[in-house]
Amino acid sequence: MFRRLFFAHQRLLGEGLELHLSERTTRDRNHGIAETFTYDIFLPAQRAYAGYVSLRTGESPEIYYLGHIGYRVNPPYRGHGLAAQAVRALVPLIVDQQFHSLSITTDTDNIPSRKTCENLGCVLENIVPVPRKYRELCMHSPAKCRYIYFPRQRDAERIVLHEPAG
Repeated sequence: MFRRLFFAHQRLLGEGLELHLSERTTRDRNHGIAETFTYDIFLPAQRAYAGYVSLRTGESPEIYYLGHIGYRVNPPYRGHGLAAQAVRALVPLIVDQQFHSLSITTDTDNIPSRKTCENLGCVLENIVPVPRKYRELCMHSPAKCRYIYFPRQRDAERIVLHEPAG
C-alpha cells in the first residue's frame, strides 16, 4: 500500500491562490539539483488550475543557467501577477530550505517574466550567454537574464501554512 510521507509544505496559500505540491523529486541530481519541489497554482475563486511554480535546491552550473525558481502561468491567466504571487507563496519553503537569496533566470526577450522578477524586487545580476552544453537543458536559449531574489522574512510570516488533515 502506498502511503505519502508527511511534508509540512504540501499546501501553501498566497494572495488569491493556492499552491498544491504536485511533485517532490531528486531525479535531477546528475544536474546538481539536490531536490525539486513543484507546486500547481490553483485559483480557488475560479476553481481553476493556472500553472505551476518550482523550487530547485542545490548549486551547480546547471542551476546557474536554469535558476532556483521556475514558473509557468497558462495563457488565460497571464498578466495578473500570478507568477510573482506564487513565488511569494513559496517563501516559507524557501526559508525552511535556508536560502537567503535565489536565482531566477529568464530569456532576454521574455518581457513578462522579466516584469515578474522586477515585481518581486529581484536584482538583475547580469545577462549571460548559455554555453552550448547547457542549451538543451535551457530550451535552446542562447542567453539568460540572471535575477537574484531576496525573500523577506515578513513574507514568510504573513503566508498561511496549511497541513493536510488527518
